[in-house]
Amino acid sequence: MTNSSSLDASAFHIYDTTLRDGAQQEGLNLSVQDKLNIAKHLDSLGVGYIEGGWPGANPKDTEFFAKAHSDLKLKYATLAAFGSTRRPNVKAQDDPQVRALLDSKAQVITLVAKSFDRHVELALKTTLEENIAMIKDTVAFLTAEGRRVFLDAEHFFDGYRSNKNFALEVVNAATQSGAEIVALCDTNGGMLPNELGEVVHEVLSATKARIGIHCHDDTNCAVANTLSAVDAGATHVQGTANGYGERSGNANLFSVVANLQFKKGKIVVPSDAIKEMTRIAHAVSEITNINPNQHQPYVGFSAFAHKAGLHASAVKIDPMLYQHIDPVLVGNDMRTLVSDMAGRASIELKGKEMGYNLEGNKEVLTSVVEKVKEMESRGYTFEAADASFELLLRNELGEKDPKYFTVESWKATVEQSENGEVTTEAVVKVNAGGKVLEQTSRGNGPVNALDKALRAALEKIYPELAKLELIDYKVRILEGVKGTGAVTRVLIETTDGNSQWDTVGVHENVIAASWNAISDAVTYGLLKANVK
Repeated sequence: MTNSSSLDASAFHIYDTTLRDGAQQEGLNLSVQDKLNIAKHLDSLGVGYIEGGWPGANPKDTEFFAKAHSDLKLKYATLAAFGSTRRPNVKAQDDPQVRALLDSKAQVITLVAKSFDRHVELALKTTLEENIAMIKDTVAFLTAEGRRVFLDAEHFFDGYRSNKNFALEVVNAATQSGAEIVALCDTNGGMLPNELGEVVHEVLSATKARIGIHCHDDTNCAVANTLSAVDAGATHVQGTANGYGERSGNANLFSVVANLQFKKGKIVVPSDAIKEMTRIAHAVSEITNINPNQHQPYVGFSAFAHKAGLHASAVKIDPMLYQHIDPVLVGNDMRTLVSDMAGRASIELKGKEMGYNLEGNKEVLTSVVEKVKEMESRGYTFEAADASFELLLRNELGEKDPKYFTVESWKATVEQSENGEVTTEAVVKVNAGGKVLEQTSRGNGPVNALDKALRAALEKIYPELAKLELIDYKVRILEGVKGTGAVTRVLIETTDGNSQWDTVGVHENVIAASWNAISDAVTYGLLKANVK
């Protein structure tokens, strides 16, 4: 579980705590295998340290370290175990929690210690003197056992305000006993950048400690606070993938790393590894089963998306007119969104993304812009339905697409029996390949049944459709789009096992809107399969 290659870890530490602090987020529950998989992704980013959890306090974390020791081969990172100092009035070598840290076989141990006097007296129910002894004894014991020790000074900034001398004594006690790093923790997340930076500077001036920073995001300043600490002299930063963590989360390590590397000029992870950042962010989201924040800086799906026609006109000339970095640096892409705000430049750029050269084709560009605006006034949206937009664009270009099928009729019925069982059935009749095809299918709802019936009917002519699967379905009721009544918009995501595409349908009836989106999805799938 030790790394075979790394940057100069003595110069600057990137310390990830996703597997421990990030896992405390509400609704996030990681298995041991999840944690092993996430650790591999984080290592591929080039972080220096990965905090695996709290062995001894959590059986799952104990198992993680046992498996990591034999199964986890890290290229860049060193695995760290997290735990607390010894309990009051117990020798460090006799404390089972301290022993569990040794048993984890982690070469780096991060201890958490109280640095807020009120917490010592009210939560630990011991004296300030005993708290200092707990820090000294535990650090000295672990370093004597050959472990590298970092110390997280919990609630440091609140403690510094309450009792500056005691907070500084905690830092000195850890350092003098052998701790390499003392990370100052904004545990409640209430600090602001200028205030936090001043405290970090004062601590560095008053002690001989190497200082780190650990910020929570309760004021939405965790990343800014982390950068402020670095400006003040901190050389160890902690954070979590995608900003996971309890309450409002932790400092988003991806934003911290990108800002340090691209804005501060600090090479904190390998340059080739940082290009994997977007992929890693989304891979971690998949493992945690938490939807990615599409507006997340640097790695979000919309981080480099341009919607307004004015922006698109400028980006067409030079992308950097509306972008602060080249998205390729973090493995992301620039995107042009098609909406009722689009102008000809937006459509031209979007067409280029899709492989269509519309430069100078003023007639088509104008026609597409007018069509998009007219359709969006009726409730359509093409921002998240690229496949439907491409079908529209091909039609406006006069592309001679095959007419794969025409619909004669469809219907869906939902019935509940006396015993309460609900069944859904759909019947679809289409013309395809010179034949009239009729198919009846059951599903777990009318949309699923219609999707299955349409594809089952057409698979007789187009076997390529067997690969298609509807993987996401979203419905939105648009009140009074036409000034009267409500219109339903449906977005459908479909996959062929290799790629995904999105289609949109709009109608007063939700099933009809769904059918329109399904029809587009099947048509686009056949186009992608190059069916003639």
